[in-house]
Amino acid sequence: MIIVLNFGGQYCHLICRRIRELGVSAEILPFSASPDEVRRRRPQGIIFSGGPSSVYEQNAPMCDRNMLNLGVPVLGICYGLQLIAKMSKGVVKQKRREYGKNILAVKETGKLLKGLKKKEQVWASHGDSVISLPKEFRILGSTANCKFAAFENAALKLYGVQFHPEVSHTTHGMEILENFAISICGAGKDWNVKNLDRNLIAEIKKEVGSGSVLMATSGGVDSTVASVLFHKAIGDRLFCIFVDHGLIRKNELEDVKGIYGRFRLKHLFFVDASDKFLGRLKGVTDPEKKRDIIGKTFIEVFDAKAREIEDKFPAIKFLGQGTIYPDRIESAQPGGQASKIKSHHNVSLPEKMKLKVIEPLKELYKDEVRVLGKSLGIPNEILYRHPFPGPGLAIRILGEVTPDRIGMVREADYIFIEELKKSKMYGKIWQAFAALVPVRTVGVMGDSRTYDYIIVLRAVTSRDAMTADWARIPDEVLERISNRIISEVKGVNRVFYDISQKPPATIEYE
Repeated sequence: MIIVLNFGGQYCHLICRRIRELGVSAEILPFSASPDEVRRRRPQGIIFSGGPSSVYEQNAPMCDRNMLNLGVPVLGICYGLQLIAKMSKGVVKQKRREYGKNILAVKETGKLLKGLKKKEQVWASHGDSVISLPKEFRILGSTANCKFAAFENAALKLYGVQFHPEVSHTTHGMEILENFAISICGAGKDWNVKNLDRNLIAEIKKEVGSGSVLMATSGGVDSTVASVLFHKAIGDRLFCIFVDHGLIRKNELEDVKGIYGRFRLKHLFFVDASDKFLGRLKGVTDPEKKRDIIGKTFIEVFDAKAREIEDKFPAIKFLGQGTIYPDRIESAQPGGQASKIKSHHNVSLPEKMKLKVIEPLKELYKDEVRVLGKSLGIPNEILYRHPFPGPGLAIRILGEVTPDRIGMVREADYIFIEELKKSKMYGKIWQAFAALVPVRTVGVMGDSRTYDYIIVLRAVTSRDAMTADWARIPDEVLERISNRIISEVKGVNRVFYDISQKPPATIEYE
């Protein structure tokens, strides 16, 4: 068992997941857990997660100093490293920030960096740095802006990395975690996730009993896997509602009908509420206000349809949701310390409903959901569809959402995806989409002056959406996409390609 103490880091659950991928049991506890509580679980090691705070702030999350004296190794990651340093009489100060890819110069491997090369690609996301440590701590590695990017004190069993080994863009991050969990802590490999589908189906059957489940579905990967999971557990006692808010992708309604037709879901209801959504979004430019309006309107529309269905089928007592972990962590749900990045209307939905919520995928990441979906017999063309946000195209239109702008971004997005599929690039990309920037620029078309909008193309590679790198699409493919968009989408005269990483950027624009 490895205990992960959650200091509010966006990747806390990702650390736990990576440890489990090594075959080692792992459990997350809040940073406020007492040493006795941790000791009772008999861990072989402890990991301090990252977090959005600074250790020198007055209300910064702190754990009991005795957590370092339990006789087991402790690894600090990012904020966790800084906390170990502070509790060991080191000094932490705000210095030059590091975000995204960086190069770690390995001075000596020690136990923690065993097997790594002299130069390693790592993923950083911090504004503070340790500037001094007691002499008994050994510096294992540095970056250009951070002297203490990795350290260890083998005698005290204290270890730290200023970067994030848990994210896929730290090239040998898993080796670092394996060095800690298995070589340093001596943890055994006793964790596996076989039969996850059977376990989840059994849990749903037990909780639902003879009742029925109502569920909002979008046709995306998460809601489809959750729907099939529920259907296998309770059969025709599942009732699905698809709300068309007028912000869906081109041909999405037909695609959803086709997807759910494959699984013979008996109760599938479609509601066209596009006029209501677009009417309420008129004149609104603030991203969070747009999300709030869409979320509340969705609940209103969904609730009205749900009441209709419940009148005919009074056994409905449960609300099923396809919420996955990134939805929850980016809405600052776990731990209370995570920094709120954006709201998700599917997370707030239960607050307005009187049904008991069931979220079978809530601890899973997208790649795990896909593995689960494969075991349920869902074909790859559905499982590997690119993610699509609940608020739809509204958050891919910067500024006010209008019918004309929806039309432009919808057509541009369709062309982008179509060309990626033709060039065999679609399956190599985690997520790709077009966004509209409400800035007009001068252009020339057919010897005439134009004054039209900008379309930005965003395509990223990722494993679980917690971090992302921009996809290297061949120039000739980008050129073909750009030419088609400018030629076929009225109102657009420029196409940009976004090469930002996450962090510091997010995948979506709003």
